[in-house]
Amino acid sequence: MTIKENSAVSFHYTLTDDEGQQLDSSEGKEPLAYLHGAGNIIPGLENALEGKSIGDSMTVAVSAAEGYGEVQTELIQEVPRGSFQGVDEIEIGMQFEAQTGNGDSVPVTVTAVTDESVTVDGNHPLAGKNLNFDVSIEDVREASQEELEHGHVHGVGGPNH
Repeated sequence: MTIKENSAVSFHYTLTDDEGQQLDSSEGKEPLAYLHGAGNIIPGLENALEGKSIGDSMTVAVSAAEGYGEVQTELIQEVPRGSFQGVDEIEIGMQFEAQTGNGDSVPVTVTAVTDESVTVDGNHPLAGKNLNFDVSIEDVREASQEELEHGHVHGVGGPNH
């Protein structure tokens, strides 16, 4: 069976950046499972897996635009240090939940700290980066009706949410 719309797919992967630095891997873990066509993985990788089968291995280069997007400068903001009441130590790399004007929560990462202000970035940590995947397809099957209704693949024993 080949990967197509509504396939339940599992694959092992190693993710590196353009400098060859490993960013993530499924090595030693369960393969990543997703529902093809449901937007469960980044578009560039999903498009490259279309038509592949169990046992296929490939290297996939995904541009920033087809990965986590380009860096959006409007998501980088300098805020007064007083906005972090109750947090004694603020360090670069820390992550917080920020509230948007409409009440939604957005994860932000601290990128700079001064005595007066904290710079936070609401972009995904991999935004603006080209991504390189080494992938091996482990399983491809028709998704169940329940998986299609839920929009994602369920593990052994059904939904776990």
